[in-house]
Amino acid sequence: MAKVKGAIVVDIEKCKGCEVCVGACPTEVIGMAKEVNGKGYHYAQMANPDACIGCANCAIVCPDGVITVYRAKQIA
Repeated sequence: MAKVKGAIVVDIEKCKGCEVCVGACPTEVIGMAKEVNGKGYHYAQMANPDACIGCANCAIVCPDGVITVYRAKQIA
């Protein structure tokens, strides 16, 4: 059976650091960066990239639409 491997890309300059995506992630992939963007916000990033399943929950709940989700099938 094929396994799905996911990845997210966050537009860090547009992210306001609301952390809604962090709570929406079922596999605890997303964390907040210690660094800040140009507007002074801590932005979302992949803290645990190997756990991403590409479910897109983060992108769906993001109020600013700054998250893009990619999925690829991994043949085991």
